[in-house]
Amino acid sequence: MKEKKTILLVEDESSVRSVLFRKLSHRGYHVITSTLLGEAKSFVLSSLKIDLAIIDLKLPDGNGMDLMPLIQKTNPDAETIILTGYGTIELAVSASKQGVFQFVTKPFELTPFLKLVDRALFHKALVAENKALKSHLKVDKKEQNIIGKSTELQNTISLAKRIADSDTTVLISGESGTGKELIAKMIHKNSPRSGGPYIAVNCGALSEDLLESELFGHAKGSFTGAVDDRKGRFCLAKGGTLFLDEVGDMSPRLQVKLLRALQEKNYEPVGSQITIESDVRILAATHKNLEKMVRSGDFREDLYYRLNVIPLNMPALRERKSDIALLVHHFVSKFNSEKNRHIEGVNRDAFDCLMSHNWPGNIRELENLIERLTIIKSKGVIGVEDLPKQYSKNKAVDAKTIAINFPEGGVDFNSMVDDFENQIILQALAKTGWNKNQAALLLRLNRTTLIEKIKKKGLTKPEEPRVPGPNLHLDL
Repeated sequence: MKEKKTILLVEDESSVRSVLFRKLSHRGYHVITSTLLGEAKSFVLSSLKIDLAIIDLKLPDGNGMDLMPLIQKTNPDAETIILTGYGTIELAVSASKQGVFQFVTKPFELTPFLKLVDRALFHKALVAENKALKSHLKVDKKEQNIIGKSTELQNTISLAKRIADSDTTVLISGESGTGKELIAKMIHKNSPRSGGPYIAVNCGALSEDLLESELFGHAKGSFTGAVDDRKGRFCLAKGGTLFLDEVGDMSPRLQVKLLRALQEKNYEPVGSQITIESDVRILAATHKNLEKMVRSGDFREDLYYRLNVIPLNMPALRERKSDIALLVHHFVSKFNSEKNRHIEGVNRDAFDCLMSHNWPGNIRELENLIERLTIIKSKGVIGVEDLPKQYSKNKAVDAKTIAINFPEGGVDFNSMVDDFENQIILQALAKTGWNKNQAALLLRLNRTTLIEKIKKKGLTKPEEPRVPGPNLHLDL
């Protein structure tokens, strides 16, 4: 059951006090009223938790502003609205400096005022959420800002820490945008080689000849344009770590040369007969299925086993959706600072859309989205209307997609509803590869509720993909 928000209403005018008490109570708030400053102080000094204080400036026994320091001491997260019958700019400025959420001059219209109350409490919740998220974001500097508290991510981080102090080769797998290089940097920073260089090279971004020269260097005159000797990444990373990103894109010829460097711990620059000793730790990463590539002959089996001494998998964002809130907060803070914007956060409906999205581009996709929204929105709270179409489309069932042909004898309503529910569940399960946790997220159900429904209905994974009927299609 949702906890009621508590409002302290300090107002000596009985008509104003009665109307506000009745209307605020009707909106589901727990309202405590007081007519005197002294009485209000006793409420504040008690163990009462206050979410919002509405205070008349002029009270029979003093100035309502005198209550502010006491509220800030006992309920530092509470918001305050000050009421007055004689507002001035000076008073408004003074109130603002003391942390008052809004300064309202009487008489005022009731409907806008009630919306102001809702907005003040929403702001309080947003501030509280931001504080909680910031406490979660106090990451060890050696973890290179790997954001997330999900079990899936923490298991990966825990393994990375355990293997960091060895000199063993690590193969980091995971989809594009999951943060494979971040975990590689974390391993380097926690390793005995942390005082040495960390050198990265993307094996998929360069041609075969360029990549060979980048990795092993070249001798003067070894090819057109080689006007000087040039050190390669193996040399530059001496005493440190060499990160080979997208190693699955390496050509067969270079695979042979890399294998030799790993086995013999030495290499020869292009066009040189001088053998140079290799003193690097290799961390490799790929988004490809190297085992499948080995079977198809596209990747050397012996090199695969040399690289895959310790496998480490970075989970996809759809597998760790509980981290989305932390990531959104991190990126909003980052781009507010970088772009000089003032985004306060993301509202509940927009956040639900983000949770429903499948994130094929993973964290990189989320980061790009938040950067775009921060620049375009500029300030305020991000809502569904701010999201691009592919994120904001209605995840619920669109009634227009359901067409029912009623026979003359009518239909069995309960049976039809049951069949409809079965199709929703089966489509969610099919979309997530029968991952019940992810299906529950799509359906916004508790995992136990979904499992009970599956058992009760006797739903089983079909041999072949289930094709929905012509009258029903759900875009989950």
